[in-house]
Amino acid sequence: MTFSSLTKLVIVGVSIIAAAWYSIADDKNKYSGWSEFLGGPERTHYSSLTQITPQNVQNLQMAWEYHSGDTTGQIQCNPIIVDGIVYGTTASVQVFALDAATGKEIWKYQDSKDPQWFNSNRGVSYWEDGNDKRIFFSAGQWLFALNAKTGKLIKSFGEKGRMDLHNGLPKSALDKFICSNTPGTIHKDLIIMPVRLSEGADAAPGDIRAFNVRTGKLAWTFHTIPYPGELGYSTWAKNNYKNEDVGAANNWAGMAIDRQRGILYVPTGSAGFDFYGGNRPGQNLFANCLLALDANTGKRLWHFQFVHHDVWDRDLPSAPTLVTINRNGKSIDAVAQITKSGFVFVFDRVTGKSLFPIKEISVPVNGIEGEKPWPTQPVPSKPAPFARQNIGDTDINPYAENKEELLSTLKEIRHRNQFEQPSKQGTLIFPGYDGGGEWGGAGYDPETGLLYVNSNEMAWIMKLVDKPKSDKLAQLPRGERAYVQYCTACHGQDRKGNPKSGYPSLADIGKRRDRAYIQNIIKGGKAMMPGFGYLSTTDRDALVAYLHGEEKKEVSSAAAVADKFASVPYKMTGYNKFLDKNGYPAITPPWGQLSAINLNTGEYAWKITLGEFKELTAKGIPPTGCENYGGPVITAGGVLFIAATKDGMFRAFDKKTGKLLWETQLPAAGFATPSTYQANGKQYVVIACGGTKLGTPKGDSYVAFALP
Repeated sequence: MTFSSLTKLVIVGVSIIAAAWYSIADDKNKYSGWSEFLGGPERTHYSSLTQITPQNVQNLQMAWEYHSGDTTGQIQCNPIIVDGIVYGTTASVQVFALDAATGKEIWKYQDSKDPQWFNSNRGVSYWEDGNDKRIFFSAGQWLFALNAKTGKLIKSFGEKGRMDLHNGLPKSALDKFICSNTPGTIHKDLIIMPVRLSEGADAAPGDIRAFNVRTGKLAWTFHTIPYPGELGYSTWAKNNYKNEDVGAANNWAGMAIDRQRGILYVPTGSAGFDFYGGNRPGQNLFANCLLALDANTGKRLWHFQFVHHDVWDRDLPSAPTLVTINRNGKSIDAVAQITKSGFVFVFDRVTGKSLFPIKEISVPVNGIEGEKPWPTQPVPSKPAPFARQNIGDTDINPYAENKEELLSTLKEIRHRNQFEQPSKQGTLIFPGYDGGGEWGGAGYDPETGLLYVNSNEMAWIMKLVDKPKSDKLAQLPRGERAYVQYCTACHGQDRKGNPKSGYPSLADIGKRRDRAYIQNIIKGGKAMMPGFGYLSTTDRDALVAYLHGEEKKEVSSAAAVADKFASVPYKMTGYNKFLDKNGYPAITPPWGQLSAINLNTGEYAWKITLGEFKELTAKGIPPTGCENYGGPVITAGGVLFIAATKDGMFRAFDKKTGKLLWETQLPAAGFATPSTYQANGKQYVVIACGGTKLGTPKGDSYVAFALP
């Protein structure tokens, strides 16, 4: 070998090593901050910080606590941290900025036009161009832009600082409910917005839309219910795109983005009405899909549909996770999507090819009259489901005091298959409406290839009944009629609600709330309740009078109360959890789990029970797990942090083994995903403690922990 050749070889070798080193350094830098929802555009929930380890995590102490003074609801926010400032939201969507090292408030923004919003919120988005630094957040039907330094509205954006999220939707949707629970995704000068819509036939269309971050103007639209001439149009009835009695197929859970490739990954939900699709025959693309779109134009690159013709409310519950799979010595950039059904699907990011075989299995087709069920559904061969798929006669809670009653209930309803069709006799929804997987999403460790997902094990019972005929509705006073049409599914015919399932009683609402408060909720919604903005002022006034027990008893002719959504002949009786007489899940534990899945192989590294009912543990019953909302954070230091559980604990686990390393009682339940960051050389972990969900106590704080 000549000296020249040897020199070239050395130079090439040094270049390769340097490139690898810079690649590692870039990866660590990429994951060192928390300037975006769930830690970054990949939504991995991962941090490269290493100060907190399995060896010292037991020394964590509360570093600061911020009280917002707002106890109006739960806080689901995953705060972001930029330039030493924590940005988050309160329960009524007031936005604040805190010093990341001390928790001291720098500024707080409260909308002067609507000082209290009722929709839940999971965080804010950040964009900057030089000295132009902006915070974007959603409240009600509005997207706001604030100056990140001052908290003041940026008046050049939209309508003097806020933009109506109806922007770009067809005229048929302009009076329909819309809000956004989840932060928008930033790409260059665009913000692509997730939106939450009604679950009924009154739902607005779920078009995916991008807006200019400087002006709020619409940049592009993708129709999730295709128009004539668009791919997927033939998978619906020919007029469904007109949004007369079919809507939704929206993204509400958030998106992920591969900014280097300019590819946006968008998971969508079911079409409305959720539980009957006789008026929308076909496969129903692009509902229940993962869409890969060109982030610059909205053009579809590829898609995969997880549920064909959904009648079970099987929305994709969380943002996807961008991962890298090692397969036969080759690295493959991939995207992983968890589902309410307890499945993990993994696709090549560019081609959409599944990295594990998927089989179309036959499912029950004994649908209710008028329904046209799809005969097959896709199931991945690997990984195995992270939540149970079926409940049988031997799966009744062994600790229940009314086991025979529960078993009798189970035998009366359809329950042998998670794809059992909705029915009048009752159908078990399991995994439940809230999963399986939920909006907290999955975390991913790029060092090990492990995907971490927490899951619920709660069964629900769903029943369909015939809608009241117009002649029967005509016999009711106007306000009571509105209640029967729009409120009974959640709050019951007797107005007593179903508090155990999370739906409050309205029986004495007139004694607890004034008319203005109730009017605002009916129009704009609250938490998971959609708004009914399309109701006339007269109907809303009559409904409020009925709830106050002061309604006049006039009735109308049948012609005056014709059903606006007559093509949907059924309504659901309510969201009812399958519980024992003491309010515990009617099925065998575990009722909440945390799993670590090796995506390189599709095998589980570990699975543990997550959460407990302390009163049951005190009786000698092993920890059962409990419902959980909010996801994990994973660190290069070797620790996984998660709150999420109904028991109000904040826990740290060894990410390699699942061993519990540390736990502490929070001021209120942390139904949110934590964030971790470094300020003044110290690593912090912060969690929102909002409570009020699942009957837990109220709270208003953000709590940060650090080593002494």
